[in-house]
Amino acid sequence: MDVHEGKQKFIESWGKMASDWGINRTMAQVHALLLVAHEPLTADQVMEELNISRGNANMNIRALMDWGLVHKQLRAGERKEYFFAEKDMWTVVRQIIINRKKRELEPMLKVLDEVVGVEENCPESESFCAVVRDIRKFSHKANQTLDTLLKADPNWFTGMLLNTMVR
Repeated sequence: MDVHEGKQKFIESWGKMASDWGINRTMAQVHALLLVAHEPLTADQVMEELNISRGNANMNIRALMDWGLVHKQLRAGERKEYFFAEKDMWTVVRQIIINRKKRELEPMLKVLDEVVGVEENCPESESFCAVVRDIRKFSHKANQTLDTLLKADPNWFTGMLLNTMVR
């Protein structure tokens, strides 16, 4: 397999994996392309490489920039914008955790905090409140764990992860 075939296989797999996580497949493929690109690419190059429309390329590049996974580079004397992916995997994982927390976990915590106050005056409300309390407790622990992970030193996290995998 040559490097071109390897890149294509990686980009396709990254897109499939991300869609399993609820992330737009094309967004993941743009991320994968920029992640493995030897040098920053223009939106036109992304369009051509992935065979997607200009709007799709621009929309996904902007979304990746919002996530902090892709950065823009300007070159003196050129009007084109160039884009490159964050290549430090700790930073990538950290940015994904921050964004998923903000978009998914924190809104759910807010709802759970609101509905935990339902009056328990019948078997149905008692059952509802018990389930909500359990989910709320678990969700708050998960949030605390993610906050601790985000504050952790990358070397500590990598060492811990490798120790867990070796055992």
